[in-house]
Amino acid sequence: MMASRNNTASAAPNNNVKYSRLTDSDEGYIDLQFKKTPPKVPYKAIALATFLFLVGSVLIVVRSLLLAGYINVMYPDRTIPVLIIGILIFLPGFYHLRIAYYASKGYRGYSYDDIPDFDD
Repeated sequence: MMASRNNTASAAPNNNVKYSRLTDSDEGYIDLQFKKTPPKVPYKAIALATFLFLVGSVLIVVRSLLLAGYINVMYPDRTIPVLIIGILIFLPGFYHLRIAYYASKGYRGYSYDDIPDFDD
């Protein structure tokens, strides 16, 4: 027969043992289960986002200078991919840097878990 928690009559009383009686409303949960661990900062992903942001910014600025005529080019129609690639590189870098900034400042709804981590 298995002894239950509330069955104290079957055991002989021992005054040398210090114990505390468990509550009847114990559901098997402990406070440590609900404690949050400190966030893990994905440094590699933030470095990649910074790189994408900077390269995209440079490509957009170069395309703007080409469009304004500050840089002479023989075939202006071939500079359109510079703008397209610049925008495609700039947007994910800006997005992930924004999430990293807000997560570092502790804004509600932003965490480092929203940034993909490359340490897998």
